[in-house]
Amino acid sequence: MTDLCPVGGGDAWEVTVVSEPFTTGSEDVDTAVGRLQEQARRRDWDLVVGLTELPLHDDEGRHLLVTTDPGEQTAVLSLPALGGLRMRARARRAVRSLVSGMVDANSNDERRVALPRRRGRWRLLVGMVLANRPWLLVPGLKSALVAALATGAVATINSTVWLLAGTMSWWRLVVATVASIALAVGWLVVDGELWDRPDDDSPQARERSRLYNASTVVTLVVGVLICYVALYVVNAVWALFILDPHVMGNYLQTPLGHGDLFVVAWFVASAATVGGGLGSGLESDEAIRAAAYSKREQDRRDRLAHDRKPG
Repeated sequence: MTDLCPVGGGDAWEVTVVSEPFTTGSEDVDTAVGRLQEQARRRDWDLVVGLTELPLHDDEGRHLLVTTDPGEQTAVLSLPALGGLRMRARARRAVRSLVSGMVDANSNDERRVALPRRRGRWRLLVGMVLANRPWLLVPGLKSALVAALATGAVATINSTVWLLAGTMSWWRLVVATVASIALAVGWLVVDGELWDRPDDDSPQARERSRLYNASTVVTLVVGVLICYVALYVVNAVWALFILDPHVMGNYLQTPLGHGDLFVVAWFVASAATVGGGLGSGLESDEAIRAAAYSKREQDRRDRLAHDRKPG
């Protein structure tokens, strides 16, 4: 689409917005800049700013927020490096600053803004996780959701489950929670083939893979944790609606109250999470990747897998 907007109070600019995927290797900043410059020459643009959901890095392995080449009137901004929070407002300010800076620049030297080594890596990781939208993981895996709900519904009215839940201390319930989430995440990684492998043995390639794998694991943990909380609420409401704890207590010959309903719902949520993770095995690998990643990251991994195929 095109629009007219003033930059720095000067003349109006005609702005063209183009959305298309970067190909494999565009995490390297020189590659990304080169492809933008090629676009600018082909389309006869005076100035080009590229926004990417990929993390950018240079030859030294540093993660970059932005790189500019005033001589070629080209800049690349990594959106995950902004941190993920208030992304639109931050990106808008950054683009205006880049455009104004390149227009007013008196030097043709390339400038790069690198992220701090430790704090910047965490900010980049948060941006990548939020770009993956982990809250959409469960709705994207319909088979896993059905399996989890079915497991929870059956387990809630099972007398053996009530007896087991009544014998478990709080720390054992916590261990069951952690174990169920870990099992579900591990199964999704293995079954969906989500583990990223380095392109070569260089330290930069290994660092990139560690970053992508960390974002994958955190995305899945957040998504499964959201699923766990939702299952707990559903199971608790279901138990309160259909069960009378006093009747169940008489059947089991043990005193039960409404507080035991929430303990059972906690225990059942762990079992249902494992059931949901196993239910994801009914989904295709493409469906799992679509649920776990943003569209850009999914395209990047699909292209990378295609490039690695022999021939």
